[in-house]
Amino acid sequence: MGATLLAIPGNGRALICTLEPLVKSSEQEFDQFFLANYDDVVNALTLITGDRDRATDAAQEAFVKAYAKWSKICSYDLPSAWVRRIAINISRDSHRSERRRRRRELPHRESDAVSPAEQIVGDDAARRLLGGLPPRQREVATLFYVDDRGVADIAAILGLSEGTVKSHLADARDGMRASFDRDGAER
Repeated sequence: MGATLLAIPGNGRALICTLEPLVKSSEQEFDQFFLANYDDVVNALTLITGDRDRATDAAQEAFVKAYAKWSKICSYDLPSAWVRRIAINISRDSHRSERRRRRRELPHRESDAVSPAEQIVGDDAARRLLGGLPPRQREVATLFYVDDRGVADIAAILGLSEGTVKSHLADARDGMRASFDRDGAER
C-alpha cells in the first residue's frame, strides 16, 4: 500500500502523488543519494535562480519525482544529473508561471519585473558576476564553477550538446571578465 504525499511548495501548486514503498535496500540507497546530493542541488539552484525558496521548492519536487521513479533512476549512470535537470526544469517552469501570473495581475507594470539576477542577495563578488549573466550562461557557469561539474555532466543535466555547453561557458567567462573589468576588482 503506497503513501500519499501532499506538498505545497512556495509556488502554491499542490503536488500530490502516491508513493509505492521501495524495497528496504532501495530505500536506504535513495536515502544515501538524497543526503549526498540535496544540499548541492539547492545551492546550485539558488545561484541559478537567485531565489533560495524557489530553489528549495524545485529541489524538493525533483527529489519526490526521483523517489517515485527510483527503481529506474538508480540504474542511470548519473542519477544526480537527472535530479539536477528535473530541478532546473521545475525551477524554469515555476519562474515562467510566476511571470505569467504577474503579467495578468499587473499588465501595465511588466517592465518593473525583477530579474533573477537582481534577486541575488549578498555582496559576494562571485554571486554578482554570475548574477549578471543571461540565464543559460548562469546555469552552465554555476554547474561548472560552483557545482564542479564537467562539460559532459552539464550537457546531460541541461539537455544540451557538449559543444553548446562549451560555447555558453566561453560566453559566460567573457561576460564575467567584462563585468569584472568594468566594475573593477572588488576585494
